[in-house]
Amino acid sequence: MSSNVSARRGRAFWADARFFVGIALVVASVAGVWTIVASARTTVPVLAASRTLVAGEAVSSAELEVVQVSLGAAGPSYLAPGALGPELVATRTIGAGELVPRGALAPASSSRATSVVVTSASELPTSVQIGTVVELWAAPRLERGEYGVPEIIVADAVVRAVGEKTSVMGRPGVSLELVIARSDIAATLGAVAADWSFSVVPVVAG
Repeated sequence: MSSNVSARRGRAFWADARFFVGIALVVASVAGVWTIVASARTTVPVLAASRTLVAGEAVSSAELEVVQVSLGAAGPSYLAPGALGPELVATRTIGAGELVPRGALAPASSSRATSVVVTSASELPTSVQIGTVVELWAAPRLERGEYGVPEIIVADAVVRAVGEKTSVMGRPGVSLELVIARSDIAATLGAVAADWSFSVVPVVAG
């Protein structure tokens, strides 16, 4: 008799244990789901570009806006409003509305880029717009208004602005402001001074 009672008590104990373990698992599951949902709803303020910014361009609060987004663990990778320092420039093109990664801005003193204005002698491809990476080609001017074989002056310029159609020395063209490396300034300005004929070709990835 006592053995039967002991057996029943043993089974009751394990049944109770399984019951409480089951309850604990349900509570843990609910808590985990709640934590995930709560973290997904948690937003933080970060900076986003209010317009397209190109490499080498000075960036201040005027070109940025504060947005509330949920980034989770990726939050520290993006620039918070209080982290914007003075005299910063973009190190790459940042599209309008894009969140600003911390590595996309750098002190102006470290920038190795500047901008120049050239006039393209040919029509611009429709794909050329602000932020487009282009090759700058130039053909040397020969006698009697003829031009030689074009060559690449800058292999990776970035379009900062596209001007209106204009006329230079009686030739139609489109003015462009390009961001180029400082090492390319001498060749570019030399070609401008010598009245070379410029063209831009979009760089196709891959």
